[in-house]
Amino acid sequence: MESTQTFARKNKSRAVVILIEGDQIAMIERRRYGRLFYVFPGGGVEQEETLKAAAVREAKEELGLDVKVLRLVARSDLLGRLHFYYLVERSGGEFGTGSGKELGRSSESERGSVTPMWLPLEDLTRLPVLPERMAHYVSQCVEQGWPDEVLWFDEQEE
Repeated sequence: MESTQTFARKNKSRAVVILIEGDQIAMIERRRYGRLFYVFPGGGVEQEETLKAAAVREAKEELGLDVKVLRLVARSDLLGRLHFYYLVERSGGEFGTGSGKELGRSSESERGSVTPMWLPLEDLTRLPVLPERMAHYVSQCVEQGWPDEVLWFDEQEE
């Protein structure tokens, strides 16, 4: 049986970070085709990279932060592409100083704008956060604590 890491690389999976500080969560504001929405920071796993290493790299590229991975809290499947959500904590860096190539694009560009921001936790379920299921799950876990088991959901069912 192949490992999760091997399967993840073969299927162009994404490593996603959940960084909460105080009453805020680090998010990416996206503006594309006149639409405003928010996503959790993260991106594709590169060849020969572990999922955790990808999460750490993406936090640095998109947020400008060094992070320590605490644990995997959720996995999702969106049209065959697996997303692995890691709870992380900041270990260094300065928020908003990321160097990812996607930063600084105009909302009018083909791929739209990508802007790191702190979102109040109370707005997580009120604003257009994608995936909506993860926004509700994170909000619930902040209030009730993170369960020991990893959430698994299929985004096509949303």
